[in-house]
Amino acid sequence: MSQPSTEHPTLVAADAAPRLLAQIQKVFLGKPEAVRMAIACFVARGHLLIEDVPGVGKTTLARALARSAGGSFRRIQFTSDLLPSDILGVTVYDQDSGEFIFKPGPIFANVVLADEINRATPRTQSALLEAMSEGQVSTEDETRDLPDPFMVVATQNPQEQYGTYPLPESQMDRFLLRIRIGYPDEASEGRIVAGGRRAVDPDRLEPVIRPDELLALADRADDVRVDPSLIQYAMGVVTQTRRSRALALGVSTRGAMAWVQAARAWALLGGRTYCVPDDLKELALPALAHRVLLESHHESLGKIRSESERLIGEILSRVKVPY
Repeated sequence: MSQPSTEHPTLVAADAAPRLLAQIQKVFLGKPEAVRMAIACFVARGHLLIEDVPGVGKTTLARALARSAGGSFRRIQFTSDLLPSDILGVTVYDQDSGEFIFKPGPIFANVVLADEINRATPRTQSALLEAMSEGQVSTEDETRDLPDPFMVVATQNPQEQYGTYPLPESQMDRFLLRIRIGYPDEASEGRIVAGGRRAVDPDRLEPVIRPDELLALADRADDVRVDPSLIQYAMGVVTQTRRSRALALGVSTRGAMAWVQAARAWALLGGRTYCVPDDLKELALPALAHRVLLESHHESLGKIRSESERLIGEILSRVKVPY
């Protein structure tokens, strides 16, 4: 197994992404695009929403990402009776010391899997908002910083509506990207089935980078150049979402910033220090479709997703690409 480099992170950041990609794909087979999206989201300091059917490896992807990056991982199973304190932590009285001690909840990890997030009540869902926006949580009148890097990977099943609570627009806007994994190709699925649990066990992975190297990679993504013509193109698309009669809510300023930041990370993973139009186009649906609200949104989650992606696609076809 490859070991984390002992070099200074600024000197190894250039090859950190390929090492991370190769390591995760050892246990997450047949979906390199999904792996690259997850890494890009992590590098862009964002959060990932995976909307897919059960059993396609959502947990494996999150655990493999944390393990390969040398970070901590916690999983939270969202249920209707989950309380905010179950996520953030509680203060308890310690009889030995005679003091109140804070017991941190599972949110205090580098990668947090919020499994079936739409099964918890809105009050519990809202416990994540400050964490996802600020990298900190406020409990009992005290603010506590979360680990850095920090990423929430949330999952929801688009097929099951019974016993679920739709995510509010404010929370959807906190997710940098929304993706679907889908089933692997037949050959990859055959390898998974033949290998059993060992083939997809993230715990057998060794870290190939350190958390500080990931932060160095994120800093480098911030420096990726975006030509003013590409910013103008992005704003043209965003403006069209706000003018569309089919949309009750267009892309926010936070959404526009997230789209461009995701494109920067995507370009860096492609080995470039500058963005090209394809970076924005490839990230448009994952970065924008979940941020818009249809005029008529009394449909199933799957239909809403398909229609929002279709409308974003139409807008992309109308806005002229700068070069």
